[in-house]
Amino acid sequence: MSVRDDIGGGPGAGATARPPAWIEPLIGRLGTARVEDFTRLTTPEQGGRESAVLVLLGEEPGLGPDVLVLQRAFTLRNHAGQPAFPGGAADPEDADASATALREANEEVGLDPSSVTVLAELPRLWIPVSDFVVTPVLAWWHTPHPVHPREPAEVAHVARLPVAELIDPENRMRVRHPSGWIGPAFSVRGMLVWGFTAGVLATLLEMGGWARPWPRDRVLDLPPTGAAPAPSAGTDEVDEMAGPLT
Repeated sequence: MSVRDDIGGGPGAGATARPPAWIEPLIGRLGTARVEDFTRLTTPEQGGRESAVLVLLGEEPGLGPDVLVLQRAFTLRNHAGQPAFPGGAADPEDADASATALREANEEVGLDPSSVTVLAELPRLWIPVSDFVVTPVLAWWHTPHPVHPREPAEVAHVARLPVAELIDPENRMRVRHPSGWIGPAFSVRGMLVWGFTAGVLATLLEMGGWARPWPRDRVLDLPPTGAAPAPSAGTDEVDEMAGPLT
C-alpha cells in the first residue's frame, strides 16, 4: 500500500495538486490498508498478469464528489456491458501501476493525465478467474474536462457517479450471480455497478467515512452472463448450495 507523501505541488501525473479536505480522511485510512481490507483472497507472490485501474475522484458544482466509471461495450467477449473503472494490463514501458492506470484511462476515455493527481496505490488484488493482479490507483481529478469513449467497440458509455447517490441506501444492494457468488452492488443513473468495481467502491466508501447504513438483505439475482464474475472487494460470499467459484 503506497500513499504519496508529496501532495501539494503542481499538477500532472508526476506532480501533485492538493486534494480537497473531504478526501483527507480516506487518504489517512489508506496508509494502513491491507489486502484483507478489500478481499478474502490472498494475492500470490508470483504469477498473475499485472494490471491497474484508476479510481478517479472528482467534484462537480451542485453535485459534490463523484467517481469516474465506464461501461464496457455489450459486444465484448468478457464482461460485456459491465461498469468498470478505467484500466487494463500493464505494458513493459509503464513505470508503475499509476502509469498503467493513467495510460489506460487516456486510451479508453481520453483522460488527460496532467489533469490528475495520484494520491495512493492500493494493495494489489488478485482476480483468479482471469489471473490478473490488479492495483487500484486512487487519484484526484483537480482539473476535470469532458471525457468520452475513444474506442466504441470497447467502451459504450462514460459517467461521473455522484458519491451522494452511491451512498443512498435506496441505491445499494447485493447481487447473486448464477455461480453462487454474492457481492455488493450500486444502482445509480441507469447503471448496475457490481463485481470488482462495486467491491472496491464499497470498501473505499467505508474507509472514507461516507457510507450510510443500507439493507444488506436486499439481494438481486443477476441474469446468466456466460462468464464468472471477478471477485469484489470486502464482501464476497458463496452460497453453500452453489459451492466455490473456480
